[in-house]
Amino acid sequence: PASMIQSLIREREMRQQEAIMEINNSWGYEQTITGPFLTIPYYDYFKNNNNEIIKSVVYAHFLPEKLDIKSQINPEKRSRGIFDVIVYNSSLDLSGSFKFPDVKSLNINESDIIWDKAYIAVGIPDMRGIKDNITMSLNSKEYEFNPGIDSKDIAESGVHTYINLAKDTSEFAFSMQIKLNGSGSLRFVPVGKETNVHVLSNWPDPSFNGSFLPDNRTVSKDGFDANWKILHLNRNYPQQWKENKFEVYSSAFGVSLLLPVDTYQKSMRSAKYAVLFLTLTFLIFFFVEILNRKKIHPIQYTLVGLALVIFYVLLLSLSEHLGFAYAYVVASLAIIGLITYYSHSFFK
Repeated sequence: PASMIQSLIREREMRQQEAIMEINNSWGYEQTITGPFLTIPYYDYFKNNNNEIIKSVVYAHFLPEKLDIKSQINPEKRSRGIFDVIVYNSSLDLSGSFKFPDVKSLNINESDIIWDKAYIAVGIPDMRGIKDNITMSLNSKEYEFNPGIDSKDIAESGVHTYINLAKDTSEFAFSMQIKLNGSGSLRFVPVGKETNVHVLSNWPDPSFNGSFLPDNRTVSKDGFDANWKILHLNRNYPQQWKENKFEVYSSAFGVSLLLPVDTYQKSMRSAKYAVLFLTLTFLIFFFVEILNRKKIHPIQYTLVGLALVIFYVLLLSLSEHLGFAYAYVVASLAIIGLITYYSHSFFK
């Protein structure tokens, strides 16, 4: 029965995850911002088995020289039945600059480049979270983003906008804003040669995770404020490459919004001590039996043991409504009173 209690706790935890998934399906999942990055298509040539030359379109990718992200996270608590779920809406201000792409360093002939199909993209895993149109100011010219990304080399989903690369311009300064819904966590991929991220929120229980922890952070009951500064030397991919040669998501970092109390985790930890409480209680009954020369029937041992197991059922069910601490007190008083009353009936 004690092991069955742990299965029951896991089952209730699965119900909680199902409630979280139901809300996330409508609101948005965890979000990881990748970009912006510049992609330029070009023609590449190779020979097939018949020794014929085949022309295909492939992509070269260029990352920004500087990337600054300022994010304001506004969390909300949603409920599904007895379960609470943390979701958020965020406002992200992205700014920085690109250098004019050095295609010669990648051994690409300029005559093979499809300049009018060059685009800037931002990777967003859950597009349902986008809450406003996205526009970019690039060298004071406005561009509007469209859904989807032509190449899946860097990001599977996101938004893009085709741009006009003026060859007489050595640098392209950009700025943009994204309003995004999500749940659980917000993460960033440091695609800039220098990436600076500032995250501000009124949620008091953050968990900073990923490949990089904040350089400085302040956490209080009123929320948190965190800053990261990451250089291109801190990650394992360069500023430019061809096709899908590198994977960038392993360098992602960010923050998760935690619920302050996880009743199922605490209930599971308590249930793991069930054998200890059973053993100590049986030892007390055994010594009472020896010292007072009172015969205790094995059925009475069994009933007391089952009462101790019922404590964990009470603890689990009450903690979903009262909180773990109050549930522990109530369940303890109930079971101690039950065992005391029953013991008194046969010890006398």
